[in-house]
Amino acid sequence: MKWCGIFLLLALFMIYMEPVQSQCSICTKTAQQMGEKPARGLNAGIIYLAAAPLLIVGYIGYRWFRNNHNP
Repeated sequence: MKWCGIFLLLALFMIYMEPVQSQCSICTKTAQQMGEKPARGLNAGIIYLAAAPLLIVGYIGYRWFRNNHNP
């Protein structure tokens, strides 16, 4: 039941999350020169590339937590 609450909170957070700019200063300057649609694609690509390492670290952290905190 505890996990359902955490999942619901996470889902609500993701639904109401504001769009973020995920660019360094060089990427921001390049995106401004490209226009709006390619800039959105660049942001999506940066977030897509960042998702894999974050998921891997999250999975390792979950496994560590589960193995070290069994009741």
